[in-house]
Amino acid sequence: MLESIDIDQLSESQLRKLAAQMQDALGERDEAIRQYRLRNEHLTHEIAILRRHRFGKRSESKSSSPQQNLLDDLVDEDIAAIETELEKLAEHDSPRKDQPLKPRRQPLPPQLPRSEIHHDPESTTCKCGCELTRIGEDVSEKLDYEPGQFSVERHIRSKWACKACETVVQAPVAPHVIDKGIPTTNLLAQVLISKYADHLPLYRQEQIYARAGVELPRSTLADWVGRCGVELAPLVDQLRACLLGHAVLHADETPVPMLSPGKKKTHRAYIWAYATTRSAAIRGVAYDFQPSRSGKAARDFLTDWQGKLVCDDYGGYKAGFATGMTEVGCWAHARRKFFELAERGDSPIAAQALEIIGNLYDIERDIAEEPPDERQRIRDKRSRPIMEKLREWLIHQRSALTAGTRTAGAIDYSLKRWDALTRYLDDGEVPIDNNWIENQVRPWALGRKNWLFAGSLRSGQRAANVMSLIQSAKINGLDPQAYLRDVLERLPSTKYSEIDSLLPHNWSPSIKV
Repeated sequence: MLESIDIDQLSESQLRKLAAQMQDALGERDEAIRQYRLRNEHLTHEIAILRRHRFGKRSESKSSSPQQNLLDDLVDEDIAAIETELEKLAEHDSPRKDQPLKPRRQPLPPQLPRSEIHHDPESTTCKCGCELTRIGEDVSEKLDYEPGQFSVERHIRSKWACKACETVVQAPVAPHVIDKGIPTTNLLAQVLISKYADHLPLYRQEQIYARAGVELPRSTLADWVGRCGVELAPLVDQLRACLLGHAVLHADETPVPMLSPGKKKTHRAYIWAYATTRSAAIRGVAYDFQPSRSGKAARDFLTDWQGKLVCDDYGGYKAGFATGMTEVGCWAHARRKFFELAERGDSPIAAQALEIIGNLYDIERDIAEEPPDERQRIRDKRSRPIMEKLREWLIHQRSALTAGTRTAGAIDYSLKRWDALTRYLDDGEVPIDNNWIENQVRPWALGRKNWLFAGSLRSGQRAANVMSLIQSAKINGLDPQAYLRDVLERLPSTKYSEIDSLLPHNWSPSIKV
């Protein structure tokens, strides 16, 4: 901001400089307004398309197949997410008087057990010195859930007044991830864990909750999921930045069907996974949902990162290796080529290759708990001689084979990638294979059997964000339910500069008095 100055005391050159500064400031303001309007227009258009699909003639059919239920849930989640983003864009504007009122929600079932949580002012003494008198209270109810049982938290905010100076004091409403919503953060965490960790679609959760005595429409659950996805996004951005601060990363990708609203067929989208190594001081995994397997997806995620990338031989990573990244090969992939041959029992060469590669893995198991410098020293002493002999033996065996045979292909795979496959010998921080990230991709393979497809690019990225936090919590030895519950509780009151403390590898549960 420009400081307050006396224009009459400025010289002509200073006035010109001041005018230029003001012009730049106005330009920045105009650009910010333009970007705001573009984003608002984009989101408004997107939500109109989703609403037309959700509430149009297509949704009026009586069909209630699981596939249709899944797509409707995802559309509702997207609508809630976009509404939340629009609210955030408009939160600095004065509220419009013509905004439609939200429908009044039904009261929570009276038969549910209730616990009362009282919120009283820190002091019942007025600033003028008089004792405050209790004059009433405000009561709000939030729906809580423990596995198999619902209960209600009654938040009672007492009102206190000073008769002398007519001052009214009341404890403030605690910030909540869903403002004025009925779910506790425990229930929100339950819904997210059930959907993304236990792979239970919302229409199935609706049935489970109904058996427990509470009717929670899928549209309501979808609204919660969509809004939580928006609120958790900054935390995932911070996790990604943290991963990119490491010199060694794993990378892998797996297909996920995606169905855009209004289309009858799915097409193949991809989840890209990036993680620090198993032995890294900080463990974390970040998923990135993309509509294709184009190498641009990896370049956009890694940006200008210049570290060592452990990956398979997929060509999508090659452009990054040409701009400063270092390729590290995966011995599990090389071994797999020989294993497929040995399984058929018709390749003595493959069986012998497996035995030699097995010796390399034996060494890795022996040194798994050693510090990086010691791992690299032992690899130099024990693994490097085996590697040199293996290469000589492979070259000799390949010279006697006809091109195009399966055994020749397995040998060629290793020899063509030899430099990448042997780089782990030079750095104790680098693993021998990419199995660690393949383990982190496995939940997606399990999940897509249940939820069948992603409904849109937005819903796919929301799933990637939530699952990044859940899986990172798991590999840090945390209970993901307890972690998400606490994070959702603290996120609304946590400054952006302090959000790093909520990442799984930094997290410690808040102390409740």
